[in-house]
Amino acid sequence: MRILVCVKRVPAPGARIVLTDDQRAVDARHLPFTVSPHEECAVEEAVRLKERNEGSVVVLTLGPGEAEEQLRYAVSVGADEAVLLSTDGSDWDPQATAAAIAQRTTELEESGGGFDLILFGNESADSAGYQVGIRVAHALSRPVISGIKGLDIEGGTVVARRETGAGFEVYHLPLPAVVAVKEGINLPRYPTLPSRLRAKKVEVATTRPEQAMGGLQMLRLTTPPEVASSTTILGQGAGAAPAVVDLFEKLGLL
Repeated sequence: MRILVCVKRVPAPGARIVLTDDQRAVDARHLPFTVSPHEECAVEEAVRLKERNEGSVVVLTLGPGEAEEQLRYAVSVGADEAVLLSTDGSDWDPQATAAAIAQRTTELEESGGGFDLILFGNESADSAGYQVGIRVAHALSRPVISGIKGLDIEGGTVVARRETGAGFEVYHLPLPAVVAVKEGINLPRYPTLPSRLRAKKVEVATTRPEQAMGGLQMLRLTTPPEVASSTTILGQGAGAAPAVVDLFEKLGLL
């Protein structure tokens, strides 16, 4: 089984986002980056499927040269090959991103064999567009399902489970297929020190795609208002006991 996992380099969850003066980019000078959480689970799921069914995992991202860090992290937890679609770091809309990924996927299949399964995160942690996986599947003429919380391979079929309020919906897709998974489908493993050292030596196959015209145009970025929290000190030592009791009564706990 040959699996392709597409990931995205995003600001670390919880990091404070600062915009440039023109509000057209994120000031990344002091910003930590990571793999988008849904896609981290996609990498883990690909490695688990490889371990159960034998095969290989290729991890791919579109982004600046610094995104090699995220590719090597994926290799350190079990991916076999890394592919970078190198950009100048500017934002690509979903239409252009999907076109570049679909083209590179076709090239990889022509040179190394077809992918039985292509995994995406359900949505990226920064823009949350929900589009790239669907667009890639359409471009490659493959069945696709999103919002998946369970995944198995049975013969030439992928069995995907989507969580609902009443339980699970179960889908059977013929391979090759495209699946977008959600965070929580698994618990990603931590890389060991030897695997991190091996990942540093892996050659990242890098190409420079052309950015397709069209799609959305970015005008400016905005950040949500920061919500300040306050702390009330009820007292010190035993003198705080009456205030604590009053608070419990107010909350209906007594």
